[in-house]
Amino acid sequence: MLILVINAGSSSLKYQLIDSATEAVVAKGNAERVGIAGSKLSQKNGDQAYEIEISMPDHIAAMEQVFAALIGQGVIADASAIGAVGHRVVHGGENFSASVIINDDVLAAIRQNVPLAPLHNPANLMGIEACQKLMPNVPQVAVFDTAFHQTMPEKAFLYGVPYEWYTRLKVRRYGFHGTSHRFVAERAAQMLGKPLESLKLVTCHLGNGSSIAAVDGGKSVDTSMGLTPLEGVSMGTRSGDIDPAIIKYVMDNDSLSIAEVDTCLNKKSGLFGVSGISSDMRDIIAGCKENNPRAIAALEGFAYRVLKYVGSYAAAMGGLDAVIFTAGIGENTPEVRSIVAKGLGFLGAKLDEQKNQGRTECDLSTPDSRVKILLVNTNEELAIARDTQALVAGN
Repeated sequence: MLILVINAGSSSLKYQLIDSATEAVVAKGNAERVGIAGSKLSQKNGDQAYEIEISMPDHIAAMEQVFAALIGQGVIADASAIGAVGHRVVHGGENFSASVIINDDVLAAIRQNVPLAPLHNPANLMGIEACQKLMPNVPQVAVFDTAFHQTMPEKAFLYGVPYEWYTRLKVRRYGFHGTSHRFVAERAAQMLGKPLESLKLVTCHLGNGSSIAAVDGGKSVDTSMGLTPLEGVSMGTRSGDIDPAIIKYVMDNDSLSIAEVDTCLNKKSGLFGVSGISSDMRDIIAGCKENNPRAIAALEGFAYRVLKYVGSYAAAMGGLDAVIFTAGIGENTPEVRSIVAKGLGFLGAKLDEQKNQGRTECDLSTPDSRVKILLVNTNEELAIARDTQALVAGN
């Protein structure tokens, strides 16, 4: 079965066409600047690359261009070749603990959770509605970033705030990147040759957005992101954990509005805010090699916060079998992995520095390391395709 995986943003629509039998990517592309002047679509299938600048006033127009590219470049004969569509949906709230086939009730629940993800869920809905209009008879599946973390116990997801904030406003820890955390945890168990149910893992999804998860027996029992993706470790442009009193203090001193402070915390903080150079870890590393003190502070601060979460989750689970590094920074930045691994020496973790210089999936630890250190290549699109295939086949 050919499965179309859709990740719709407010002004973009990324897609991959995956053959569920071989799990090969047949084609992938991105419609950019949807609803904005200068919109274009780019696509790759094998060695062929295709790009067109064309007006895409909305996501329906973007999907029409996706079909035009897939058919025009000979990837598929027509839209009927697509057996199912899997959609990334950011926030499922407490409604969903697993992926589901989309129906009217599912759509209503996604809309209900818009206040929890006002930048993401509306865009995800637009992608779903565009596909439903153009492929009315093709099953659509929603795969939620938050679903994997719904196994967290109450002691982990409740905040120390008035309980009615939870009952009335649904203020609690939800966590994100769940599809990635689940995928790499399952892959780690395969690499270790052990049942996932027997393992205590900490999965580190480190990229422009970063989150850490404690995975005990295959279930998420805690994670660093919270009600929103702002909480946790510092990230590319997000602050991560801060004293909440900082917000009022800065507002009062600099005469800023809550919206302006929110923008600072989400878009002007993290690696970018500390370094003053960039939100891209590659630029931070380059700055470190030039002995830029703020770049060094940004790198060390980022790694230190990752280390603190890994250590705290090892304590929360009562042990640790492996630490997994994944995503853009986790897979491609040996410096971060090295700092974190050295800090875990008290647990018996030992990093093979030669292996650590690589960027391909492997066990980075020495043979005598009591805690394994793994580099795992995440693949959220494949995870979405697998969930979609399983649900459609079982329906």
